[in-house]
Amino acid sequence: MSQMSDMPVALYYGEPFDSNASPIVSKNPSDIPALWEYCASPGYRIEVRKVDQSLKPTNTSLVQVPFDLEHWQKEAAQRYPDGLPKPFSSDPTQWLFSGHPRGSDQPLHVAVARLLGYQWPRQTGSNHSDCAGLSADGLEKLADDDGIVPISSAKGEGPAAERLRELLARAYGKEWNAARQETLLAQADYSDASLDDWLRNGFFEQHCTLFNNRPFVWHVWDGLGEGFHALINYHSLASSGAKGRQTLEKLTFSYLGDWITRQKAEQKAGNEGADAKIAAALYLQDQLKLILEGEPPYDLFVRWKPLHEQAIGWQPDVNDGVRMNIRPFMMAKTLYGKSIFRKTPKIKWDKDRGKEPERPKKDFPWFWGWDEKSKDFMGGRAFDGNRWNDLHYSCDVKQDARTRQKEKKR
Repeated sequence: MSQMSDMPVALYYGEPFDSNASPIVSKNPSDIPALWEYCASPGYRIEVRKVDQSLKPTNTSLVQVPFDLEHWQKEAAQRYPDGLPKPFSSDPTQWLFSGHPRGSDQPLHVAVARLLGYQWPRQTGSNHSDCAGLSADGLEKLADDDGIVPISSAKGEGPAAERLRELLARAYGKEWNAARQETLLAQADYSDASLDDWLRNGFFEQHCTLFNNRPFVWHVWDGLGEGFHALINYHSLASSGAKGRQTLEKLTFSYLGDWITRQKAEQKAGNEGADAKIAAALYLQDQLKLILEGEPPYDLFVRWKPLHEQAIGWQPDVNDGVRMNIRPFMMAKTLYGKSIFRKTPKIKWDKDRGKEPERPKKDFPWFWGWDEKSKDFMGGRAFDGNRWNDLHYSCDVKQDARTRQKEKKR
């Protein structure tokens, strides 16, 4: 039971909880359905407020209320004749979500994620009390192999809209038709539009909003509406070892390279607009190369890792999170000065709350009085522990730190 706001209630499975929530535990398990039905009712909150009118009622106040066990047993038996339902969520932002488009709150977004090879926890074998892992549902056969899906045809792959339509048809089976597609587009606020229109112009902004500006499908473009667009599975880009770098290299040289070659053929044939497309794509390719190299401001920086563990070039760690790993891409621009993301996610790297315990200056110089502007900052006189996130370090400085660390171990 949340002790704040309108005091929402949820079934508790033993996880850690913070001081703004309190578990209500029944001594008799058979009474749990009745307790749940009562605590989920508006009447329960009214009774709690009679006992405690403070902004945050105490945990003791939650049980100092009248409880008619027999009445609520009857209510629970009528509502849940087979016992409380198993945990379930149709919301793709939730751990419990099944990962299937049909029946979800956001079917088009789920379908795009599945096309890019993304899987929700239960699909990867994770399980939870009363919520088992899931077996394959057949859609994984249509998932992209490398986590890169060009919106226009590239490198022998069909247009994203056609591939998405095929996946949706598999997901909905006999229920799939043109009317169903129109309904799904209307649900995504893209009535009277095509899947291609939505993928190019609506998907990414909605995806960022849906997942609280921590996107795991990235939409990279060259700044032209009909230019190069590609959707990328962030987890493929941020894979450990060499795989993440290889994914970015494939995007830069294989997919974008194929697009540039085709536009040059269009230019040779005298087709209008090819010149602009070539210029925009080449500029994007140069920006992606800079991310691969990782010199400031296209470098990765993770404040909780010592200097000798900071990535050199595009060598991300998926465990560092989207906020840390997306920064080099956020620094990159198209030929027209726009973000290389179709819409710019609302992400900042300013100072986080709290202070760090004292750390060695040579390993964590940014905790020693950063002036908020110096690059390759190697520390000031005094330790302050401020949690800055927007520092930049050159590859040479990071390599020197690695060399010193190796010598120290010897």
